[in-house]
Amino acid sequence: MIKVSIITVVYNNEFIGTAIESVVHQDYPNIEYIIVDGGSTDHTLEIVSAYRSKIQKVISEPDMGIYDAINKGILMATGDLLGLLHADDYLADDGVISRIVKVFEGHPDINAAYADVIFTDRADLQKVKRYYSSRHFKPWMFKYGFQPAHPTFYAEKKLFVEYGLYSTSYKIAGDFELLMRFLYIHKVKALYVRDVWVKMRIGGVSTAGLKSLFKLNSEILTACRSNAVYSNPLMVYSKYMVKWWGFIFRKT
Repeated sequence: MIKVSIITVVYNNEFIGTAIESVVHQDYPNIEYIIVDGGSTDHTLEIVSAYRSKIQKVISEPDMGIYDAINKGILMATGDLLGLLHADDYLADDGVISRIVKVFEGHPDINAAYADVIFTDRADLQKVKRYYSSRHFKPWMFKYGFQPAHPTFYAEKKLFVEYGLYSTSYKIAGDFELLMRFLYIHKVKALYVRDVWVKMRIGGVSTAGLKSLFKLNSEILTACRSNAVYSNPLMVYSKYMVKWWGFIFRKT
């Protein structure tokens, strides 16, 4: 049976209870759940402790940022497949991991898969704000700053051994850089699945307003340069002006 490792990184985020609940209630039996805490000083660790018997691995120590914390989780993981679930996010329903496993079982030639994401109001999870579809994504779109929905990205653990971990030189776009490295540079065979695997609260690190947007796009350009992928600011910012942006980022 395929073993799935799910990693949640957290620092002072009491929303983590929703993320944990969504994992421990999955109907798939072979899940390794790993929580990497950056040394929280609020009630985060108390919330984690309440579920400790259902979480396979927990560490709490200072880190050098979100991607350093993720890398710690990857190095601890023993699963065949690996996915991330941030503390603000939660799996869309109790059957998500079962469906992900069936995708890999039904397509033995793939090494990764990704799907769609729903963004919800931070306080009211029933209020849908946006829908991020990976359906029309193609690897050439990395040049324009597009990427498939990273929170839904599940990949074989061996890819991280062969092609490397997340770069800790990024604050926001480390996921973009890794996906581009895997899917565009190394041409990892990945499958898009028309399904919602994750729901995300608006207001996290990558959705925190204009300042975050400018920082993200600056790091996207840095990621392209570091991987010898041609891009420029006009190309990256053009995604907000062209009509196919609507195919990827919709209101409903």
